[in-house]
Amino acid sequence: MRQIIAIGGGGFGRVIKDLKIENYIKSQCKSDSPKICFIPTATGDDNQYIENFYKAFDSIGCKTSHIDFFKRTINLEEHIKKQDIIFVGGGNTKSMLAVWKDWGLDALLEEAYKNGVIMCGVSAGAICWFNKGITDSWADDLAIMDCLGFVDGVCCPHYDEEPARRPYVKAKLDRADFDECIGVEGNAALHIINEESYKSVNFGVNKNSYRVSLKDNHVTEDPFESIKI
Repeated sequence: MRQIIAIGGGGFGRVIKDLKIENYIKSQCKSDSPKICFIPTATGDDNQYIENFYKAFDSIGCKTSHIDFFKRTINLEEHIKKQDIIFVGGGNTKSMLAVWKDWGLDALLEEAYKNGVIMCGVSAGAICWFNKGITDSWADDLAIMDCLGFVDGVCCPHYDEEPARRPYVKAKLDRADFDECIGVEGNAALHIINEESYKSVNFGVNKNSYRVSLKDNHVTEDPFESIKI
């Protein structure tokens, strides 16, 4: 089974509290103590972010590790093959993917995904799995960029959290830059199984994920079937 859990915003990177989405991710593994690897490349391997990861996932019984690209780097192929879960942090998507491709990590992640390793992450770590994502990697404006393409579609995280997101999606729909966009709100995640089953995992109040499209010149937000945790 192939799984992606794409988080629109929130989780341990902000507050280490109830760990709802972290426990949900863990629960998707058969193991009671799954091996989970954090990849914080998009923040330049920020130390506090890494520390928060260990605090969160150690506390719920996971076997934790992370990958550094800005210090000496471990054998990527050996390490990725040993994991049950990959968690990708938020930050600059463009820079993250450039580093990954230079090291060949993109191909290793694709192989691991096909072999059943759960791929998840927040913001940059959410959109990276799609064909394209809406990113704030550039300082002056949002942009659409090519991503890894494990699953079809265009994904927009922080859909309700950042004021520019909804108008940007509408403008792109009006221009027919794409026919449909997946909008994932903060404190929500889209759980995709085998590129066919899509459910919104909602760990905040009144949060959801949507298929966003243009119908009769009006933006329509069709919510995915939801799981409240």
